[in-house]
Amino acid sequence: MTDQTAAAAKATASTMMRYDANKKSMVVSYLLWFFLGMLGAHRFFLGQKHSAVAQLALFIVGLATSFIGVGLIVLGGLAIWVIVDAFLIPGWVTQHNNNLAASLSA
Repeated sequence: MTDQTAAAAKATASTMMRYDANKKSMVVSYLLWFFLGMLGAHRFFLGQKHSAVAQLALFIVGLATSFIGVGLIVLGGLAIWVIVDAFLIPGWVTQHNNNLAASLSA
């Protein structure tokens, strides 16, 4: 093996290790969605920070005002949003991993 081939193999291995260290997992995303979805944990994990903060804020406001009935409407709307997220998660994970691969190969 020449020095050039060895250097290329080392660079490829390094790139693959960085990809594996930074890729997002579909299983982890769905576990976060299932157990902490109303808190926006899956969105934080997938880099959707602004909407994750919105989900967290809606949960807190809904919980705080649920005793007067208004919060139940807020929590109901949030529940629908979280259910819709279940169908969006695969696209977000794929997009993140594809962007990661493209940035590492460039």
